[in-house]
Amino acid sequence: MRNFLNLMPSVSQYFASRRDKKADLAMVFGLNCGESIAQMLLCLALVSAGVLHPTAVGAIGAEAASERSTIAQTPANAPAEFAKLLTEMDAAANRRDVKAVMEFYSQNFTHSDGLNSTIMAKALTQLWERYPSLNYRTELKSWKTEGSAIVAETVTTIIGTQKKDGIDLNFKSTIGSQQRWESNKIVKQEILAEQTQLSYGKNPPVVQVNLPEQVKVGQEYHFDAIVREPIGNDILIGSVVEEPVTEKTFFNPSAVELELLNSGGIFKVGKAPATPNNRWVSAVLMRQGGITTVSVRLRVVQ
Repeated sequence: MRNFLNLMPSVSQYFASRRDKKADLAMVFGLNCGESIAQMLLCLALVSAGVLHPTAVGAIGAEAASERSTIAQTPANAPAEFAKLLTEMDAAANRRDVKAVMEFYSQNFTHSDGLNSTIMAKALTQLWERYPSLNYRTELKSWKTEGSAIVAETVTTIIGTQKKDGIDLNFKSTIGSQQRWESNKIVKQEILAEQTQLSYGKNPPVVQVNLPEQVKVGQEYHFDAIVREPIGNDILIGSVVEEPVTEKTFFNPSAVELELLNSGGIFKVGKAPATPNNRWVSAVLMRQGGITTVSVRLRVVQ
């Protein structure tokens, strides 16, 4: 499938030639960027799990075994080595060391999205080959002990800027996750919240997204992708796509039809499925000056 970002020059030419023919503007692109939006989100989310070093986990776990504590602890009372090793894990991701990152995971590792360690290693390698300038910064939100296991919640911010065909490509991702450690390895990860924005061009739309973090099964929800600056006489096209968060969607790019937008953004009402799962809700907005995609995870609960 064609690279979505490589379409930008032809899109600009199309805008220029069709400025007086807005009514019949509709195009279909592969929402791909070299991979599907789902795959990119997967790759960005993976390293957010790795926040503890096995040595630190073993030490803290030994203390936990005696105390048998299940009370959530704050970052302020975390052991000093805990905070230090969190920084070291970010450093491993920032130097693109897939092997070092994967040493923190059990071979029987499970993920709320159906991943395993083999898929993770492959996806990280592909991501860092395509986007070599990503910077990871992880913040510890809370930690607790459950018997000899350690459970930690973190928020990881991933920022990157690079040139593509002489034009800036910028993205920012914020991912909240929970990890469970046993026998000095991460054995389980769950993504709690996720938002990723990718922009390309000299003047891409500045977009604000409103979407609840979770809804109940069968519940209606509102998704708003609002362009923050005035559009004026410019042409704005876009669309929204909803994808289930499953292993199959990671490597199967979605196609989306981009249509003329009569207002300054996208405003949709969706309905949650009848069974609990996670969804990605993504908006694509394009103007003559650039492209912005924003994807947010929606958790559907019972």
